[in-house]
Amino acid sequence: MALLDPIRAVILDLDGTLVDTLGDFEMALKAMLADLGASPDEATREFIGRTVGKGSEYLVQQTLQHVGLGRDDPGVFERAIERYQHHYGLVNGQASVLFDGVEDGVRLLRSRGLKLACLTNKPGRHARDLLSLKGLAEHFDQVFGGDAFARKKPDPLPLIETCRALGCEPAQTLMVGDSLNDAQAGHAAGCPVVLVSYGYNHGRPITEVPAAAYVDRLDQLTRLLPGP
Repeated sequence: MALLDPIRAVILDLDGTLVDTLGDFEMALKAMLADLGASPDEATREFIGRTVGKGSEYLVQQTLQHVGLGRDDPGVFERAIERYQHHYGLVNGQASVLFDGVEDGVRLLRSRGLKLACLTNKPGRHARDLLSLKGLAEHFDQVFGGDAFARKKPDPLPLIETCRALGCEPAQTLMVGDSLNDAQAGHAAGCPVVLVSYGYNHGRPITEVPAAAYVDRLDQLTRLLPGP
């Protein structure tokens, strides 16, 4: 029995859902910290995995707090975010890999005639470049970054606007992500939500987050949908 019916479109998160980007984040943050005269070793993958998902500004702010920078100099954040975006643009895609099952999963969704959008809190230019580098861009009807709308996930606005761009009602648009951030946005927008088990989720078990279903690989997603 299909768990999700009818579904006409799917919105997919990027970091932690389609691509394991911790390596890219690590390289960019270490370079940023070095530019600021701080120890790059503080930007560990464990810390990054707990922190990513709420946009570049949040990631940089939390990193600065983590290393004790900016308490007495509010201008540090402006310098830090500029250096971070500079370095991320240079390393984007170099230390990241597709999660197992992603390429087949996206192809299977397209084979069902579903409209696909990628919705992420990272800047749109980085998202589009990463999807192109990983050979996924051609499968998406829409790609929106955290700078596309007035607010970011977990606010529902980006999902509502993405549904509008796809020409589909939220109730017929599946939100697939790896974190509480994605689930909160999806539920608030009126979208059914499926979460992947392998992402980041701010360091917490994903099964703590309410969802219609959980999958271990993206190519398992079509099992939840009607059709052959």
